[in-house]
Amino acid sequence: MTRTLGFKLGTIALLMLLLMIPLTLIDGLIGERQAARDGVLANIAQSSSYSQRITGPILVVPYTRTVREWKTYEQTGQRQLEESEVSSRLYFLPERFNLTGTVDTELRARGIYTARLYKSDSQVSGEILLPANYGIVENLADYRFEQPFLAVGISDIRGIGNALKVRLNGQSLDFQPGSNERLLGAGVHVPLASLQAGAPQSLDFAFELKLQGTSRLSVTPVGRDSRVELSSSWPHPSFIGEFLPSERSIDAKGFSAIWQTSFFATNLQEALARCVGEGQCDEFNSREFGVSFVDPVDQYLKTDRAIKYALLFVALTFAGFFLMEVLKRLAMHPVQYGLVGLALALFYLLLLSLSEHLPFSLAYAIAASACVALVGFYVSHVLQGWVRGGGFTLGLAALYGLLYGLLRAEDYALLMGSLLVFGLLACVMVLTRKLDWYGVGRGQPASGN
Repeated sequence: MTRTLGFKLGTIALLMLLLMIPLTLIDGLIGERQAARDGVLANIAQSSSYSQRITGPILVVPYTRTVREWKTYEQTGQRQLEESEVSSRLYFLPERFNLTGTVDTELRARGIYTARLYKSDSQVSGEILLPANYGIVENLADYRFEQPFLAVGISDIRGIGNALKVRLNGQSLDFQPGSNERLLGAGVHVPLASLQAGAPQSLDFAFELKLQGTSRLSVTPVGRDSRVELSSSWPHPSFIGEFLPSERSIDAKGFSAIWQTSFFATNLQEALARCVGEGQCDEFNSREFGVSFVDPVDQYLKTDRAIKYALLFVALTFAGFFLMEVLKRLAMHPVQYGLVGLALALFYLLLLSLSEHLPFSLAYAIAASACVALVGFYVSHVLQGWVRGGGFTLGLAALYGLLYGLLRAEDYALLMGSLLVFGLLACVMVLTRKLDWYGVGRGQPASGN
């Protein structure tokens, strides 16, 4: 390889490195615009309500217990029986827990950004079984039970859209603000003045809950047997949490899903006991499932994925230029390489700006068409012929089509990218299989292929 050919290849490599500067700047701009979008979405959620999680109902029974213990005084050696009082709470999870709800979504716009909010209308019902004397079998006389209450955890109470009333064994009771239980956080509760310790009891409960939120809706399966049914007109659900639906149906009109769990699967009773006794509540808090309403078409994510292939695009385009220069005995200036490279970099800026106002597919088609047309017009003159320029333009258009396929095929992107690179390398090797590179370096005519 002579100095002339080596200098040309070195110049091309240097141009590729210089083009990484605008590409890096555009990549940073993608992150800035995405952060601005996320900030607007957070502000919209702050003005309405955040993601919602429903935990409960749980029956809570506060009590005070008298504790007696013998204490020995070291100075006198005398023993004395001392009494103290300890306050704590008993927790009773439902035997059955059912939630049936419908969810409607809507868009809230602020500037060019939109946030998807949802409104759910749920019917909650079930049964709580209370043992005799709340399950206390020893030293019952030492216990003084306070007024029990039914608590429901709702992560953002600003989203409650109705006056909550619970039907308990046929009696209608009003919920009060606050869950009154630190384990549940925010929520509501209802005091049960008529509930007394004694014989075993069965409490049938039912209430309607209208709830507004953003992003996701999740439920804690508090029942020994839990069944949750959700349906919505949202056609792109993402099921979240530790349990997937046992049944689900998704089509263009929306989705419906059914979750069924039991204590055998959730181990929620022991998780609650560890949370109360040891303060280890991570296991209890993680027992949830639900659905996310995040729009799957994230233009910033797709644009960021597209720009990761930018260097490959520039390298393939420059390689095509170089092959045309070698095979057709053309002389192209490094400035011409640089202008084409800048046009390729501008594609990503156009894609970013257009996708903020148009669907991503349409934005991609417009940006790619504009860049292909610009480069095609330019190279037709550089390559000294519309036929050569047209062939180069078709090849570039095919590359943009393959890139779009890579962006859509998330699971097969690596496979498709590997096959693309292999196929292009094979084409280059076939086209140059009879090329005398030493002759090219000395300026002699290239051999036929």
